[in-house]
Amino acid sequence: MDSEEETLYDDVDSGNESSGDDVDFAMEVETSNPRERQTEVEEYPFEVLSTEEIVQHMVDSIKEVNTVVEIPATTTRILLNHFKWDKEKLMERFYDGDQDQLFSEARVINPFRKPAVVNRPKVKPPRRTSAADTEECEICFMVLPSSMMTGLECGHRFCTQCWGEYLTTKIMEEGVGQTIACAAHGCDILVDDATVMRLVRDSKVKLKYQHLITNSFVECNRLLRWCPSPDCNNAIKVQYVEARPVTCKCTHTFCFACGENWHDPVKCHLLRKWIKKCDDDSETSNWIAANTKECPKCNVTIEKDGGCNHMVCKNQNCKADFCWVCLGPWEPHGSSWYNCNRYDEEEAKAARDAQERSRAALQRYLFYCNRYMNHMQSLKFEHKLYASVKEKMEEMQQHNMSWIEVQFLKKAVDILCQCRQTLMYTYVFAYYLRKNNQSVIFEENQKDLESATETLSEYLERDITSENLADIKQKVQDKYRYCDSRRKVLLEHVHEGYEKDWWEYTE
Repeated sequence: MDSEEETLYDDVDSGNESSGDDVDFAMEVETSNPRERQTEVEEYPFEVLSTEEIVQHMVDSIKEVNTVVEIPATTTRILLNHFKWDKEKLMERFYDGDQDQLFSEARVINPFRKPAVVNRPKVKPPRRTSAADTEECEICFMVLPSSMMTGLECGHRFCTQCWGEYLTTKIMEEGVGQTIACAAHGCDILVDDATVMRLVRDSKVKLKYQHLITNSFVECNRLLRWCPSPDCNNAIKVQYVEARPVTCKCTHTFCFACGENWHDPVKCHLLRKWIKKCDDDSETSNWIAANTKECPKCNVTIEKDGGCNHMVCKNQNCKADFCWVCLGPWEPHGSSWYNCNRYDEEEAKAARDAQERSRAALQRYLFYCNRYMNHMQSLKFEHKLYASVKEKMEEMQQHNMSWIEVQFLKKAVDILCQCRQTLMYTYVFAYYLRKNNQSVIFEENQKDLESATETLSEYLERDITSENLADIKQKVQDKYRYCDSRRKVLLEHVHEGYEKDWWEYTE
């Protein structure tokens, strides 16, 4: 690789902004208890790369291949992009003896052969005029000196101004970066990076091109994935692809395999089906899962403004205690009669004709969708708890408690949010789950976790005074420890079912 090519790639800017902070490499998510099966996450090494580090990783990949194949760096990048940056696959094809076909599929001229030998579509040679060293551009039909004409190794030559306008249009208007073809009609040879950077004059266009190349590198590389958090320009690099949680420097945790928020215990393919179904049934869901409901006793319209599902009617003549999810009395929710999480299959079996079956299917979907959306909404409210918890922690420190002693509140909100997120995805898992003995155990675990989570949420929304401080602290600590243990039990049971093929699905 010559010095000109090295300079080209060394100067490449990703086109994204970066914080400039140092990056921690080989970050690993550790489990607090080695006996847990996959409840939190076993070792899954990954790196968080800034935009500058992404570009450097691309340059290093090109140089690594180039030391073996010894072809221009820009051609190497096109080949790697063709193989989705799988270096081993490229090397295997490169040395299998059919290099002409390889370069043809990648839409580049074989650098080991003269252009005249390459079998390309026949085109008219550049039209030369009688004046010495002048040519006619076949785009603008201007007769210009040969020094103002340029082209690719396919032999098509146009004036530099037409080339610049063509490339600018492709980059800025069409958003094409890595697959810009020759400007000649019917020619599919790709324009290399060096040519683009040489012919484009506008710095904004160059920056956009570099951004497109960087984005293509991440999108095509199966071991890389952009952080889906808004306004985050980092990418995650792994050693192998698996449905595991990864945490970006911006603190956002997501599933590397599918890019969605970490969704244990449901698997990626079921979550994709669920999201598509929710999108398809969005109008119905919007009407059913409205923000207001009627009190089951006095029919007064009630709006939910907190994460706790224990509702108390504000009507002075009513004061009914009920559950926001099922609209049933709240009292059974703290006992063994709690069945808010369980769908009654016997009701669905009553369907006799097609219309009733369709209605039952919709009712079943809305049952799970309602609880899924409710936990999602509650999770958003719980995130707002951090602000109020901070005020409570400051207030408690005024009651002769140290900073360390009041950390139990933050720990409780952390666990509450984890439980809400887990419960949210258990309803996706339950929607597709076919009834068997193990599914009954799963629903019992789900019921215990949900009941404990609601109690913890209720504790955290109480006012803390000097009189009830000791009592609240003990109750909160006991409850968040119980919630954490029940969450781990639920996830362990689901993962054991995956290993032993307990689970059967309805779709």
